[in-house]
Amino acid sequence: MDVTEAGADERAQRGLFLAFQYPHAIPGVTVTNFLRTAINSVRKAKNNGEDDPIAVKEFRTELLSQMDRLKVSRELASRYLNDGFSGGEKKRVEILQMAMLKPRIAVLDETDSGLDIDALKVVAAGVKELVGPEMGALVITHYQRILDYITPDKVHVFVDGRIVEEGGPELAHRLEAEGYEAFEGATV
Repeated sequence: MDVTEAGADERAQRGLFLAFQYPHAIPGVTVTNFLRTAINSVRKAKNNGEDDPIAVKEFRTELLSQMDRLKVSRELASRYLNDGFSGGEKKRVEILQMAMLKPRIAVLDETDSGLDIDALKVVAAGVKELVGPEMGALVITHYQRILDYITPDKVHVFVDGRIVEEGGPELAHRLEAEGYEAFEGATV
């Protein structure tokens, strides 16, 4: 099923989660309201258009549990989504969204961008905890540093929109040591 032209809501309803390098701020919409609305939209799609909103108590219990599990400050729940958030707060809230929405596959586009080492460790730990038999992840990065905390099953090196090399975790180490120019056909 091609989702390249689908809207964000349609992709989410089909089990795809996208985390952005630079998540947008949405002033006026709290993290809590955003998450509850997103969850209800996904639940409605799973029920063939029938409304099945999550009960407030169930939602609150799950939200607080996931925030504690992923080390996301509870104070962020009442703030406007990404409005005035640090880079680390934005990425932690994205991992929280991933935990709450429970997608089948998550695409994490440069999730390590703009993170200090403490935030990087927390975000990586959250990804490691969430990914498993029920959820896969594609981690897009230009640097080895997040892979010091998340061991990939497979590594693909893309150059000019095509895969030029594939391998295991050792490939990421080679890329870090040799750079992109070491790969055939690579132009930087």
